[in-house]
This record gives sequence, structure tokens and C-alpha cells, in this order.
Amino acid sequence: MKKRFGIDIDGTVTCPAALLPFLNSSFNLQLTLNDITQYDLTPFVNVPGEELAQWFLETEPEIYAKSPLAQGAKEVLNKWETKHEMFFISARRTHLLQITKEWFMKNGLKFDHVELIGSHDKIKAAKQYEVDLFFEDKHDNAVMIHEECQIPVILFNTPYNQDPIPSGVIRVNHWNEAYQWVEKWLKNNS
Repeated sequence: MKKRFGIDIDGTVTCPAALLPFLNSSFNLQLTLNDITQYDLTPFVNVPGEELAQWFLETEPEIYAKSPLAQGAKEVLNKWETKHEMFFISARRTHLLQITKEWFMKNGLKFDHVELIGSHDKIKAAKQYEVDLFFEDKHDNAVMIHEECQIPVILFNTPYNQDPIPSGVIRVNHWNEAYQWVEKWLKNNS
């Protein structure tokens, strides 16, 4: 039976370290993904939060256009593209839709829908599009989506999302592990 997958983009489909080269270059840093132990980047950059926010607004189109895929994402998503509906739900702002769609085409990824909501609160979109399962990298998003929507959420393991998780949030280390969990879940729910 066809399922509808809700899928975050940044840090989930894209490599979680995608913005670090931009951050390091702009602020003369040498951060690695292992250095990023929380989602808010302000403590890792020696500039006021407003300056970092302005830098991000100016740089995000280039970051999104050049973000590398997370390892294994393309292969797994391509296995599912005809079997399930792929709804990509992202905190990106709506004016970045064309860049986002071009990135999908450039990387050979198909989608049924792309929703850029401009905030991290993805619960409304997950409910509106009646997704059966969600893929996420932001800890609090994963927990809230699971609790509010009563669906399983695959949380991609990163140094910045290490808080405890409830049983309906499934921590995975890579896309192949996500694929194995989802295929077993699909078999058990068919």
C-alpha cells in the first residue's frame, strides 16, 4: 500500500555539514560537524546573533544550491519514488522554492510536493498533507511531530540532536539504516 512520506530537506536529504564550509570561510573558523553539539549555531561563531542571522539570510540561496546530498539519500529515495508519495516539508522560506526544485532536479531526485513553510513548526504541514511517516534531523521537530501526529519519525543521528527520544522517534545513522527500518515497518503495516 502506498504511503505518504514527509521528508525534511536540510540535514536530512542534504549532508548535515553542508553549511559548515560557508560558515568556516565567512567567519574564519575550522568547525567540523562533530563540533556542532546544538542546533543553534550562535555559540560556535564569535559574532552577535543578529549578524549571524543576516549572514544566513544573504548566504542561504548559495548554500541550498550547492548542498551535497547526504550519503545514501539518493539511492534510498529513488527506490521509494514510485512506491510512495514524497512530500518534502522544509523550514526554508517560500522565496527559495525555485532554487530548491532546481537542486532536486540537478541531484536526480523526484518529488510529489515541496512545501517550504518558513519556520521549524512542521506539525501543521504534516497534518495537512496527512503524512504517514516523517524524516527529520532536528530533535524537537522529530519529537513534536511524533507526539502531535502520532506517526513514526526517523531522526537522523547528528551531534546536534542527542537529547533523549520517545519510542516513536527512531534514531538512525544513515539512509540505508532508515531504509531497513521503513521496509520492516511497511511490511508490518500492510
